[in-house]
Amino acid sequence: MSPPTDLKEVVESEIKEWHFHIYFHQRNADEHHAALELRDAVLRLRRDGAFIAVPLFRVNTDPMGPHPVGSYEIWCPSESFASVYSYLCLNRGSLSILVHPLTREERKDHEIRNSWIGPSFPLDLSMLPVLADNVPLQYPSLKLGYSSEAPPLSLEDRRKIGANIERILKSEKEAAKAPSD
Repeated sequence: MSPPTDLKEVVESEIKEWHFHIYFHQRNADEHHAALELRDAVLRLRRDGAFIAVPLFRVNTDPMGPHPVGSYEIWCPSESFASVYSYLCLNRGSLSILVHPLTREERKDHEIRNSWIGPSFPLDLSMLPVLADNVPLQYPSLKLGYSSEAPPLSLEDRRKIGANIERILKSEKEAAKAPSD
């Protein structure tokens, strides 16, 4: 099956919210301390406006759900994804971080739609639902991610932006050209 290329279908299926799970070996005091320092840094940077990221209040000092070691979760809307991902890549130290989207298909999100910053860990996916009734909304009061009230770009505006990018890239010999349909 080829990846979809219908603009409307792709735009409507865009992922709007993400989780970052910061892992630490619960009996390793240095890792636990590093994980909590990273969490505090994220909280300070959120406060200061660097990005929007919401660590869950709870830090799991034992395996929880599909996560095989100590961990905590950071929720991130797509509006801040690149900034949060960049910060965690540069500042995770030796910690591993599971990154996954939030969709109705929680098992797929954790199993085949995931990525890792650092070494991966095996997950116990048996307790995750295959298909939920709704996307699991978090922090709708922020009006970001799936709860955003901002008007999306129209398909016509997106086409204009795409055509302009193609026009600019025509003179860039290293840039691949879009196929003509």
